[in-house]
Amino acid sequence: MGFEVLTTSLTALQQVADGVTDDQLDASTPCAEWTVAQVLLHAAGDQHAWASYVGSGALPTYNPFDPPARPEGTASELVSAAVSAATAAWESVDPASEAVPTPLPPVPTLRADLAAAACALDAAVHAWDVAVATGQPSPLTDELAAALEPGARTVVEPLRGFAYAAPLAPEAGEGPAAALLRYLGRDPEWAA
Repeated sequence: MGFEVLTTSLTALQQVADGVTDDQLDASTPCAEWTVAQVLLHAAGDQHAWASYVGSGALPTYNPFDPPARPEGTASELVSAAVSAATAAWESVDPASEAVPTPLPPVPTLRADLAAAACALDAAVHAWDVAVATGQPSPLTDELAAALEPGARTVVEPLRGFAYAAPLAPEAGEGPAAALLRYLGRDPEWAA
């Protein structure tokens, strides 16, 4: 796949899902209304949706914005299927394309690099949500956050209030990861 930011983000999502134990599935997350299981179901569903729009794959069988309480199978298996679908779909996307379809109604198409960054944003931020909820190291590095920022600046405002909370005020001296989380309405200091 020719989209490094997406590859990195999907890998982060998979690694975090692999680290989730069954007894952590009901834990609270930075997404206040959702448990770890529901965030993973949402993230997996979003990747299936992106895959169905950009090339191949089926839409999820559930509403990613109203995820069930528990996945069928393990968290790792759930995310693995979504990552595989996303990877296969994005392999068919021309990196020079000016109009890649998206599953985001307010933003129906994007330039390929921005579409990949928007898709990656979803995977990376939900990987962070689950990591901090389950005591794993944050996969959201400053380098990854900087690569995600163009996608975030393109899609977050049209989705603000639906998919993203109001931004939190930036704090002096914070790096790109903390700044991105605040822009998305997440507290970089959130702890379980």
